[in-house]
Amino acid sequence: MPRKRRTEIAVIESSGNVFADLGLPEPEEELAKAQLASHIRRAIERRHLSQAAAAALMGIDQPKVWALINGRIDNFSSERLMKLLTKLGQDVDITVRAKARGRSHGRIRVRGEAGAVQGS
Repeated sequence: MPRKRRTEIAVIESSGNVFADLGLPEPEEELAKAQLASHIRRAIERRHLSQAAAAALMGIDQPKVWALINGRIDNFSSERLMKLLTKLGQDVDITVRAKARGRSHGRIRVRGEAGAVQGS
């Protein structure tokens, strides 16, 4: 039986930000929004909230909760996502500091603490 030839697949290492890798404008902002939405999803899951209960708690309608937990965040600003996190009992801290030497510009990052998304 003849051997099948293997096709080489080009692999490109990620920069760590899929939005930058895709060449989207404002990739750090998009990554931050995705990370904020992920924290919202985890807060909802850890509190065992239904979409309807989460919607009532956050003051939005259920289809918007569905959109959030499924990564459809185009219609949400970072500020709005942060406000939704606070309605879910999460603290959002913003730290501003000088950029590190060697980088041409500052960056935006979202960090979560271990256990930060606990039920209240």
